[in-house]
Amino acid sequence: MIIDPEVLLRAYAVGLFPMADSREDEEVFWVEPKDRAILPLDGFHLSRSLRKTLRRDVFTISCNSAFAEVVDLCAEAAPDRRESWINPTIRESYQLLHQLGHAHSIECWQNAALVGGLYGVSLGRVFCGESMFSRQRDASKVALCALVAAMRYGGFTLLDCQFMTDHLASMGAIEISQDEYLERLDEALQGSAYERPAARRPRLYGTAGGGGSSAGTVSAGVGGAAGAGPAGAEAEASLPDAFSELLSAAGADERRAGADSDDCDALDPATGSSSPGKLIAQSLTQTS
Repeated sequence: MIIDPEVLLRAYAVGLFPMADSREDEEVFWVEPKDRAILPLDGFHLSRSLRKTLRRDVFTISCNSAFAEVVDLCAEAAPDRRESWINPTIRESYQLLHQLGHAHSIECWQNAALVGGLYGVSLGRVFCGESMFSRQRDASKVALCALVAAMRYGGFTLLDCQFMTDHLASMGAIEISQDEYLERLDEALQGSAYERPAARRPRLYGTAGGGGSSAGTVSAGVGGAAGAGPAGAEAEASLPDAFSELLSAAGADERRAGADSDDCDALDPATGSSSPGKLIAQSLTQTS
């Protein structure tokens, strides 16, 4: 079973996302939290230790190089996460969304091994983070740094983190109401094919089945729950392009500023950059 890509995208456009109770559970349900975690792009907290990690280029960073592998590793059990909500339906649905250009991954590599990363969905000027994993210290944090830097460069305005965690809070994430999230989402989707009609749909947590819990749910089989309409070519930023252009443009600026100086490493011919990690750190430090 695969969730129809258009239904999935329309769900994100009205503030919903799918989950499963476990990797083995065949059912998928829509979730709408009462409180939503977001990471303001101008409020990202880059700690001194993380800045050092970036500048040392401990990891090689890429975008969309291993999407399926990132999802699989996010679904694996870990010491801090014994269970996963990523079941086969979700895995295959997001793989198809990735092939259609709407789902993206950021990867961190060390000695050719994939040791950290994240994935999510972009439409309009919003990126909805789905999950992240880390097999080495700071690997997932570095992936998040690269994501934020690329989003800033590409003109994105909203980074949706869904649920708050200590990990996200330490990097500047805040919690807002779902109603405020929908207002920000509307702004981020303006001009795209997924711009929301003026009429608001009822909140899931205010209807039968939502109860008083922190998240409302409905069956994934309910067609049209996320709205209807033909898919189109959104007026949206491209995360892979933003990631690539961030490094290329920063590398060019570095060369103009004197990349031949003694304290600068040899330029990487693949990216035009002497140090991708340093460039990402510099980009984040401008407003961090």
